[in-house]
Amino acid sequence: MGSLRPSPGPGGQRLLLPPLLLALLLLLAPSTGHATRVVYKVPEEQPPNTLIGSLAADYGFPDVGHLYKLEVGAPYLRVDGKTGDIFTTETSIDREGLRECQNQLPGEPCILEFEVSITDLVQNGSPRLLEGQIEVQDINDNTPNFASPVITLAIPENTNIGSLFPIPLASDRDAGPNGVASYELQAGPEAQELFGLQVAEDQEEKQPQLIVMGNLDRERWDSYDLTIKVQDGGSPPRASSALLRVTVLDTNDNAPKFERPSYEAELSENSPIGHSVIQVKANDSDQGANAEIDYTFHQAPEVVRRLLRLDRNTGLITVQGPVDREDLSTLRFSVLAKDRGANPKSARAQVVVTVKDMNDNAPTIEIRGIGLVTHQDGMANISEDVAEETAVALVQVSDRDEGENAAVTCVVAGDVPFQLRQASETGSDSKKKYFLQTTTPLDYEKVKDYTIEIVAVDSGNPPLSSTNSLKVQVVDVNDNAPVFTQSITEVAFPENNKPGEVVAEVTASDADSGSNAELVYSLEPEPAAQGLFTISPENGEIRVKTSLDREQRDSYELKVVAADRGSPSLQGTATVLVNVLDCNDNDPKFMLSGYNFSVMENMPALSPVGMVTVIDGDKGENARVQLSVEQDNGDFVIQNGTGTILSSLSFDREQQSTYTFQLKAVDGGVPPRSAYVGVTINVLDENDNAPFITAPSNTSHRLLTPQTRLGETVSQVTAEDIDSGVNAELTYSIAGGNPYGLFQIGPNSGAITLEKEIERRHHGLHRLVVKVSDRGKPPRYGTALVHLYVNETLANRTLLETLLGHSLDTPLDIDIAGDPEYERSKQRGNILFGVVAGVVAVALLIALAVLVRYCRQREAKSGYQAGKKETKDLYAPKPSGKASKGNKSKGKKSKSPKPVKPVEDEDEAGLQKSLKFNLMSDAPGDSPRIHLPLNYPPGSPDLGRHYRSNSPLPSIQLQPQSPSASKKHQVVQDLPPANTFVGTGDTTSTGSEQYSDYSYRTNPPKYPSKQVGQPFRLTTPRPPPHPYVGAIWTEVWE
Repeated sequence: MGSLRPSPGPGGQRLLLPPLLLALLLLLAPSTGHATRVVYKVPEEQPPNTLIGSLAADYGFPDVGHLYKLEVGAPYLRVDGKTGDIFTTETSIDREGLRECQNQLPGEPCILEFEVSITDLVQNGSPRLLEGQIEVQDINDNTPNFASPVITLAIPENTNIGSLFPIPLASDRDAGPNGVASYELQAGPEAQELFGLQVAEDQEEKQPQLIVMGNLDRERWDSYDLTIKVQDGGSPPRASSALLRVTVLDTNDNAPKFERPSYEAELSENSPIGHSVIQVKANDSDQGANAEIDYTFHQAPEVVRRLLRLDRNTGLITVQGPVDREDLSTLRFSVLAKDRGANPKSARAQVVVTVKDMNDNAPTIEIRGIGLVTHQDGMANISEDVAEETAVALVQVSDRDEGENAAVTCVVAGDVPFQLRQASETGSDSKKKYFLQTTTPLDYEKVKDYTIEIVAVDSGNPPLSSTNSLKVQVVDVNDNAPVFTQSITEVAFPENNKPGEVVAEVTASDADSGSNAELVYSLEPEPAAQGLFTISPENGEIRVKTSLDREQRDSYELKVVAADRGSPSLQGTATVLVNVLDCNDNDPKFMLSGYNFSVMENMPALSPVGMVTVIDGDKGENARVQLSVEQDNGDFVIQNGTGTILSSLSFDREQQSTYTFQLKAVDGGVPPRSAYVGVTINVLDENDNAPFITAPSNTSHRLLTPQTRLGETVSQVTAEDIDSGVNAELTYSIAGGNPYGLFQIGPNSGAITLEKEIERRHHGLHRLVVKVSDRGKPPRYGTALVHLYVNETLANRTLLETLLGHSLDTPLDIDIAGDPEYERSKQRGNILFGVVAGVVAVALLIALAVLVRYCRQREAKSGYQAGKKETKDLYAPKPSGKASKGNKSKGKKSKSPKPVKPVEDEDEAGLQKSLKFNLMSDAPGDSPRIHLPLNYPPGSPDLGRHYRSNSPLPSIQLQPQSPSASKKHQVVQDLPPANTFVGTGDTTSTGSEQYSDYSYRTNPPKYPSKQVGQPFRLTTPRPPPHPYVGAIWTEVWE
């Protein structure tokens, strides 16, 4: 089997394209729904099943899931439906026998047109139409021949040497290089020197001419027999020969001559017989019979001789047969003019007659199947489930006329769901192809068939039209599922029935026809109803197979399926609910044999503590259950309907952790049935108790000598929590009072150990604020004060008790740790130096002022002038402004002037000015008390100003007869807010900006006041509030 591929050149050779160019051609290929022009070249006369080309391989069309169908091209071609390969058939392609290639001008290609549709079998969309052409290439299968085996030429005897006489042409049905290529003259010895052959090119034809090479003498030799051979240019070449008989005649000197070398004329088709087309005319210079001319067709085709008549005497060409442009658009022939001399001479002229079109052809409408849709007897069958825009036919509209007469408009007449869509963009106005496709979904149940009338009208004057029709039969598909009259059917059926009784009957219908509407009923019951019910496949009657027990199941849901016999089968479903009627034969039943609930303590009264569920296998009043608490003591109640247990009290786990009682359930049947169940309530712990410090007490202390070893336990904090679980797990931490980091406490044990060496500055009382927290959420905590007295001995117990009392009255955010005088002694030198420097600076300023004044007085005295009156009090000192103000306000104690003190008393006066004694009375008639310094080295400030007036510390009574009392009196001044201490331990105090009596540094609070914990309670009784709470006593020297 041969194989031919597309090629732009002769010989059917395949054109190899670069991969990049081939990919570009594939990208530029037309989209679906538009025609694609395919061109192949193939030599004629190929054997059957010769591969001409592959649409998939050559042009990139799909080769999987598509159907290729030859629409136009039979009987010469066939197409493989899967691959699109085009093959030859048993009917050979003969270029010379093709109607399309008849009457072609030289050089025009012979084209065989074909059409192939491509249908996507997967998406089932509209087919793609491919228009193709096969250029049938000529092969050398015809031998050139002369019109007659004997050719006769008459040559006058007096013909000049070199004269030419045309020889009739040989014809070859092949074209191009396979046509006539050469002529050869073969002569005998008697004529070899008299005649020769010359071939001239005349209008793309090779014109053989006989050359006279010697003098002819009729009396010596009146005829010569020569052989002329013609050969084509094929490979291998073909040749034939004819006998050329030359007759020597008497002299005829002049040949006829046409007025024009060629003639052209137009002839309207359908012209009547006898219509004049054109007249050719030739002249001859001879006289007599030698000037009389006869006109004849020269090698004219048979069709020309059939349609036209040439007047032999006048040269007038007229119509003698029906001329149809659609059959032959151009008539091309030659006219020979020959005189009537004894030795006739002739001339030849070319005549071309163009047939002019008339609108004598109505449009032709051809309707044929396309793709998977086949037509038979003018009817197309199409399924109703095809998609919109599905092609049902290929409509080809053509007009044999040309120009405006062939411009055709095509439409679908009537109101049908079909329309025409152009299938090819490469067609001409006289030949168009359309897809007849659907515009809306088809429905067999509504319309079963359509008659589609297609009208085509040309643009001639007057216009011609034609119609054609196609009957489309809609094929029913199983597109309607069975539908039940009721989608849900509910029936009541008593229990304890007899097997085989009818429960219900269902019916369904199907809108399809034939087997698509034949229904079969079946049951798809739920698993619980499997095997209990049956249905008749024909009429849908449902029966029960066994006796039903409502206590086992009170209802059944049956799914009834109605399936048609279509392919594929469609189904419709309905639901049948079978309710089983009840009788009272079941006791109430709790879901559990016993209930245990856990609740949190401190829940408010009437809070839900649990829920019980009770069921009764019966229905209605037989299943209506009442709940009550047995052994009811009023602690619990139960809600009927929800089964929720409510508490009448608030639980306290520390008092009672478990409650037990019984519940009773009674149904509403006659007689009633009952059941009992036990309930246990477990009270869960809540973190509602803070840790309680058991040791040490806030007023206790422990002596710690400087020789204590590192890591030694110096104190132990113990606490307990009456909660349980994590709420009772305690952690210990030092919250304050450890500025030097001397001590550390075990977070779990509460043991306080010494972590650093004790230095001199650490001597004194240390107050550790220990925080004990539980692990509850949120946590609770308690606070303990641990007093550690660092000293060699406990000799001065009065001082220690004073320090302890001071600690209990000091806010917790102020650290009490060690000797306060140690750091102060470092600062005292700096302070003293600053004071001395200030005094010296003031003294220098005073001395400078005195010196300046002295100098001005001397200048005034030296400047005395005679006759000027002197003022006596010029140099008298003026009373001081402060002294005058003091006289005016002598009666006001708060602004009494202070007596001038000598220099050596300046330190004491400064100390006395800085001291502020907090005086208080235990009763309205008591003498005021002053808090004196506990240790008072010379120059130390009075720290008692930081203590409250109602402090429980020991006070020294200042009696009226005291020398100090006779020298000063007391006034009450308002205490500024910055020096006010609020709270006694029940609330957090606000710290003073000053140092306390022992210069304890006021560190920043280590935690907010809300985190300090429960306030500790002092064991010493509080004195009644002083009438001057919030005021301080100020000393004023008189």
